This record gives sequence, C-alpha cells and structure tokens, in this order.
Amino acid sequence: MNRSRLAVVALLAVAAAWGSTFFLTKDLLTRMDVADYLALRFLIASVALLLIYPTAIARLDRMDRGRAVALGITYGIAQLVQTEGLRHTDASVSGFVTGMYVVFTPLLAAVILRHKIGRWAWIAVVLATVGLGVLALRGFSLGTGELLTLASAGLYALHIIGLGAWSTPQNAFGLSALQMVVITCVCAVGAIPGGFSVPSNTRDWISVIYMALIAGALALIVQTWAQAHLTPTRAAIAMTMEPVFASSFAVLFGTESVTWRMLTGGALVLAAMFLVELAPRRKFEAEVQHLAQ
Repeated sequence: MNRSRLAVVALLAVAAAWGSTFFLTKDLLTRMDVADYLALRFLIASVALLLIYPTAIARLDRMDRGRAVALGITYGIAQLVQTEGLRHTDASVSGFVTGMYVVFTPLLAAVILRHKIGRWAWIAVVLATVGLGVLALRGFSLGTGELLTLASAGLYALHIIGLGAWSTPQNAFGLSALQMVVITCVCAVGAIPGGFSVPSNTRDWISVIYMALIAGALALIVQTWAQAHLTPTRAAIAMTMEPVFASSFAVLFGTESVTWRMLTGGALVLAAMFLVELAPRRKFEAEVQHLAQ
C-alpha cells in the first residue's frame, strides 16, 4: 500500500474515532458546559502529547510554530462556534451543515492555493454532499444556529487546507502538540465567563479521557501526518465518513435504529470515497500537493 492510500485509511480511522464520540458527547453535555468540556478535553490531550515527546514543539522552526498557532486558533474557534450553533438548531441540521466543509475545502483551496480541482473530485464532492444531506437533513431553515454552524464548517475547511499545505512527516508531531495547546487556550477563554467545572463522576471522567486521548490527541497526530500525503480535497472527502461512523455507533451502542436514510446516505458517501480512490490518477496530478516550506 502506497503512502497516499495509507493516509486515506488513516483518515478513515480518524473519522471513526470522531464518530464514536457522538453519543458520548451528547450525554456528557447534559451535565457539563460546552466550553468547560472542550477546555478539559484538549488540556488532557495537550499534556499527553507533551509527556510523550517533550521537545516536539521546541524542534519546530519559527515558521512552523506560527503556522501551528494559526491552525490551533482556527480549530479552537471552530469548535466553540459549532457547539454554540448546536444550541440553536437541531442536531440533524447541524450535522449536515458542519459536513459542508467537504464543499468549502475545494472551493477555498482553489482560491487560496490555486488548486486545479479535477472533474472526478467535483463529482465525488457532490456525491458526498448529497450523502451527508440524506444522513442528516430533516428540514432546513437558515437561522442563527445554521449560520454559526456554517461558519464553523468554513473554519474546518480552512484548517484542512492549512494542514494539507503546511504539514510534513517530519513536523507532524510538533505541529499537533502546539495546535493542541493553542486549542486548549482558545476553549479556556470561552470557559472563563461561566467559571470552570469538571466531571462529577467516574463514568464522565472516562468519557472525557477517551475523547481527549483517542479522538483528540491521537486523532490530530494521525490527521496531521495523513494530510502531509494528501491534497485537501481528498482529505475532506475521506473525513465525510464521520457521520456514517457516528450513525453506526449510535445504532450499536446508543438507542437509534437502522433507517433508509442511514443506508442510502452511507452508500453515497462510500461511493464518493471509492470514486476518489479508483479514478485515474492523472485526474489528480494537477492538484498542488503542498506549499513550499
């Protein structure tokens, strides 16, 4: 398996980790404030990364540090904006609107990085978008919640583009560690107005630690490494598998049942994935892989 294929598999694992947190987070937020939960989650993840590789950040050059700070601020704000938007709209609508980063990514990449997006990539984007809509959309009205969530989708797209342009196999760990520290600071600022609280029982602590270490620290390291080998468009399409995994975990471990929406939407997202992977490679050769370091 070549590195680009391995990177796609790695991003699928990241999407699975993110999808596994859906029912856990939904339950946890009935007892914790959003900003408190995010700050604690990313703090634990930051400490873990720094303990594993204490000199990772110090090994980054000045430019990489600046890029990591920019990426961390972007992702941290996206997390806060997305969760605030969720307070004002249905979770199903929020899921679809957040998934619009698969559309924003190639559009913004074309403008910012002057990427040439091939026909097959556009077809895959359309398939993935329709699949996300089938999975999550049950009525749509563009109110405050939808606008905030749409803004977060744009920020996630910028984060994907930034990682695709700036990450390398050599700087992946340091970039991840500094991003995590910055994300923690951004979320902590959001937690200041209401005061800071922590989980009150063992089960909640286990959930937070799992989401911090597996869906947080490990997922970001894997994502950063994988995007050193993929274009932003391919990465975004791979990560559209997140709602498919979220639905699967909700059925296996939650209270949801299998529906035609889940089967149809999941099939469309999978079709988009296979289209990107199986289309002739020359269709993607024109895409700019990374910015010069």
